[in-house]
Amino acid sequence: MGPSPTTLSKLKLGKLKVVRRQLLQRYEHQPFVSCLAGLYGCQWRRYQRARTLPGECCCSKVEFGSFGLLIVTFWLSLVFLYFWSEAQNDYNDFDWFNFGNLGFWFPWSVVLLVVAAAFFSYVTLLLVLAVCLLSEGQQLYLHWGHKIGILVTLTFSVVATAVLSDLWSKEWSTLLLSFQVTAPYLHVGGVLMLTILSWPIALHYFRMNKKVRRAITIGLYLAVLFALYLVPLGLYSPCIKEEGTLGPAPVLIGHRGAPMLAPENTQMSFEKVVEAGGEGLETDVTISYDGVPFLMHDKTFRRTTNVQEVFPNRTDAPAAMFFWSEIEKLNAGSWFLSRDPFGTASSLTPEDRALAHNQSVFTLRDFLDLAALHRKMVIFDLYRPPRGHPYRDTWITRILEVIHNESSIQSSQVLWLPWELRDLVQELDPALQQTSGRRASIEELQEDHVVKLNLHYSSMSQEQISKYASANISTNLYVISQPWLYSLAWCAGAQSVTTNALHILKNLPRPLFLMTPEDYHRMWIPTDVVSAVLILIIFVFHWWRERGLAFYSGNRETNDNGTYSKFRTELSDVWSISSVNVVGQPLSPTITEQLSSISEQQEPCVLYPCLGLQSPALTP
Repeated sequence: MGPSPTTLSKLKLGKLKVVRRQLLQRYEHQPFVSCLAGLYGCQWRRYQRARTLPGECCCSKVEFGSFGLLIVTFWLSLVFLYFWSEAQNDYNDFDWFNFGNLGFWFPWSVVLLVVAAAFFSYVTLLLVLAVCLLSEGQQLYLHWGHKIGILVTLTFSVVATAVLSDLWSKEWSTLLLSFQVTAPYLHVGGVLMLTILSWPIALHYFRMNKKVRRAITIGLYLAVLFALYLVPLGLYSPCIKEEGTLGPAPVLIGHRGAPMLAPENTQMSFEKVVEAGGEGLETDVTISYDGVPFLMHDKTFRRTTNVQEVFPNRTDAPAAMFFWSEIEKLNAGSWFLSRDPFGTASSLTPEDRALAHNQSVFTLRDFLDLAALHRKMVIFDLYRPPRGHPYRDTWITRILEVIHNESSIQSSQVLWLPWELRDLVQELDPALQQTSGRRASIEELQEDHVVKLNLHYSSMSQEQISKYASANISTNLYVISQPWLYSLAWCAGAQSVTTNALHILKNLPRPLFLMTPEDYHRMWIPTDVVSAVLILIIFVFHWWRERGLAFYSGNRETNDNGTYSKFRTELSDVWSISSVNVVGQPLSPTITEQLSSISEQQEPCVLYPCLGLQSPALTP
């Protein structure tokens, strides 16, 4: 006697519950995919209907163009972010440039860096989401809000790069210099990124049906990979040196004193250099209308004094057109506390804050006496007075008069930088150390009795520095404030650097990124080998996997628990139960056919309607 209809109905319902549970177990990570699709395309349904098979077209032409634009934006935003982050050495100049044009102080450089980092993080997140969706076989659908965001990021990156390239073309030289110290580490990062990308690339490669598309994909990937593997063979860095060949650390010269710790070109600023152990003092000299040389970098007093309060009608008047008695009334320190150009004012002690607030314009004579007292070298730019100034034609002799007759400094402590009337100056005082601000042949420099070059750091060259050093001509590089740039100057053999951050660089025990050639070989060769092995394993794994799936797609496998068939979901090819042997009774042929006909366009959460049955949860 067979089982009753009621018993058969219960058995079938139990079998369906087992099937449903097995199917849902295969969708345990579907919420993760739904989250990816939601973040990328703002489609937050639990199971996505729009899907594609790996190796097939990922999306429509519009969405494919959006994906391509996303990749372009990613690289351009990365270039700008790297470019601007490596330009931190010159942020202060950038902010003061904007102050001169806008009339008010604001740390635009830091804001620009934060905005660039935010935009880059945004497009990077979108790109990671897109790659994950493609790896899961999902079609790409980028929400219109993200498309606008990508266009904004692209516009920002292009415009910012173009404007800064026009205003600060030398910053591209800084970028190239940075590669000399960061290239070994960028190489490792690039190899790691391509190794990770090998997983989705291998997945799509073995599932592509068109041979041309497969050839293009694997050809492009391998070309980039092998080029990256071979980059170290042509890489140059002064900081990759044989052990024992590193020269002494460059001597540090305070740029306008210690402008991170005190108002620039003031007595307090130069005293901070002495306290920090600097070997030299750098400044800029202007001559007052009545012949008193004083320290001032700008042509006017507007930036570094309270001239707008004391002489409101002469804010933009040339500093050289003021009498010394008028200049003495100006405060040259309060601006430092209110504007905080380096973000360091808050670190000052109450005593230093009070001292900074009461600084006045410093005279050349007092500056030279301070250097003489502490036996420091000095170097200064000398500004010729404007037309109509009483010392317009005698400015050089007036400075020499202060050096010889009004101060206690020795001529040998002075690095004479002004190029005007150099022959006359050499004749009047041969003890001055003639210094040139331009590169020339060794013969020309020796003819002008030049013993030191004062060059912008962007012209740094280990070869040139060594060539001049062989002729007893030392090289000073300005203005270097970042540790990585100082490390590069150290490795390149520079004898001295002018810096805003003397208190930071003084504590650097050795150059950053310094390594021997053997250390570098132990760094990049294993990296390339391990990467190649991992990529090979990944490709072999996907080949084996796809071969196995292809074999089972036309066959059925039977075991003690029932028959299995291939079931394709929105995520990947999985194996699911199509019949369950419970007490020896298989599912009816009708239900088996309906189970096997579930297509990838149907949502698994509606399993019972797919089977032509009513869900128990909906049964009244």
